[in-house]
Amino acid sequence: MHRLLAIISVAAVVHVQASAAEATLRFVPSARKLQRGQPNELMVLGSPHLRQLPASFDPATLSLLTGRLAQWRPQAIAIEALSGPQCGFMRSYAQRYAEAIKSYCWDPAAARTATGLDVPQATVQAERLLAAWPAAPGAAQRRELASLFLAGGERASALVQWLRLPVEERRAGDGLDENLVTVLADLMQRPDEHYRIAAVLAARLGHERVYPMDDHTADSPDADPKAAGAAISKAWDNRYTAARMQRAKTLESRLGTPAGVLAMYRAYNAPGAAEETFRSDFGAALEEPSPQRFGRGYVAYWETRNLRMASNIRDVMGARPGMRVLVIVGAAHKAYLEAYLDQMHDVRIVATDALLK
Repeated sequence: MHRLLAIISVAAVVHVQASAAEATLRFVPSARKLQRGQPNELMVLGSPHLRQLPASFDPATLSLLTGRLAQWRPQAIAIEALSGPQCGFMRSYAQRYAEAIKSYCWDPAAARTATGLDVPQATVQAERLLAAWPAAPGAAQRRELASLFLAGGERASALVQWLRLPVEERRAGDGLDENLVTVLADLMQRPDEHYRIAAVLAARLGHERVYPMDDHTADSPDADPKAAGAAISKAWDNRYTAARMQRAKTLESRLGTPAGVLAMYRAYNAPGAAEETFRSDFGAALEEPSPQRFGRGYVAYWETRNLRMASNIRDVMGARPGMRVLVIVGAAHKAYLEAYLDQMHDVRIVATDALLK
């Protein structure tokens, strides 16, 4: 018996040692960070979708927030929007992506009429212009680039060019017809973080564009939409969701001043917000008990979307190593993007805490 116990004991020790050695050898990308030179710095601002705030919300109260963001001086700004080329791809598979196209894609037909260019052609032309962009472009060049961005399906970047024009030069010409001027004027009035935060901030900092980094290629219609919706809605009906809704209601009641808006962003970006969001939403869906496992399908979509968003953000950094990138995204995405991108060898996550105080 003693001999058997000794053998078991030795086997257990060997197993523990082997497990420890295996753990030591396991490759962890986040532990292999850049050693020489300035790393890319990433700040992720979790945002409510401004269009969903009460109608009384005045975008002018974003001034304190944009001022704080400007202090960090990002060198590129990425937004939760689909690129024109991705929307073009999705239109080739309309049977699968019909709902996503309707919800997330803008039809650049008016810009194609004005410029004579489709999305790929306009995208190539815009890239060529930017590659040889002068230090002090003229108004005609900015109008031309704005028209190309619109034809390429990139409205927020077109607005950046429009905002960089002197007011008296914001007119038709050089590829912009009166219809496109109306489009740009309308964007300036929309309560949307793409236009009222990202584009305004990009123009203020002297950027030429913003970078759409959203991805909806993981979207697909449910086999039984009614049953899927019912199952996931039931999972979402929990105390964490109730707490989030009550907190959002309280924050939205205080948006009449720039300080109130900053307080809302501080709450959405607080360290504990991600855990509460997980418990109310993705964690609850993950464990919902429907035979079809609808919740797990939803979480698979969510994780895939965030991974593809993260890759788009990482791609932006490749052109200029050592840059500061600000990502403005729906608050539920924030922690996922930070976690995924923190694994990158050449990315350092910068917290929003100090900026939002």
